[in-house]
Amino acid sequence: MKRKLDAYKIAVMAMLIALMVVLSQVFGFETQLLKITFSFVPEVVMATLFGPFWTGVGAVVADVIGNTLLAKSPFFIGFTFNAFLGGLIYGFFFYKKEITLKNSFLCVLVNTVVFSFCLTPLWLSLMYGMDLTNPGLWTTRLIKAVIVIPLETMIIYIVGRALPYQRLAKKLHSN
Repeated sequence: MKRKLDAYKIAVMAMLIALMVVLSQVFGFETQLLKITFSFVPEVVMATLFGPFWTGVGAVVADVIGNTLLAKSPFFIGFTFNAFLGGLIYGFFFYKKEITLKNSFLCVLVNTVVFSFCLTPLWLSLMYGMDLTNPGLWTTRLIKAVIVIPLETMIIYIVGRALPYQRLAKKLHSN
């Protein structure tokens, strides 16, 4: 069954995409090896309202816009693939599901393993010729994971409990 996007849904997605761009490119911290942002918050909201596919598409749009207008590093298609895959993961964990501490933790854990320890090091290796056996690369990622996993888990859980997702989704899908 296809879900159509009307003007109202597109406007909501556009607002969430704009928030993702601002939180990622303007308020995010980025070095050659590491990126820390809070763009996952609007992405979780998008995932609960629109599901995996549209969240993936929205994340790709946010990535392309952010890299076109406010790039802090060179564009690389692998990170755009990460954005789509990240949207799919958030949608899998949160679409039509209650946001619990358990699924918040599992989502952050999956994202951390897939992106911080698998795909991003691969992309950095391809982009910059970095040696994947470089301990500096892995030490930085491990420290980030130890800090980010509990922090993101709690933020997702708190936001998930605070926002009236069911009421928002009902209004969104009744238009």
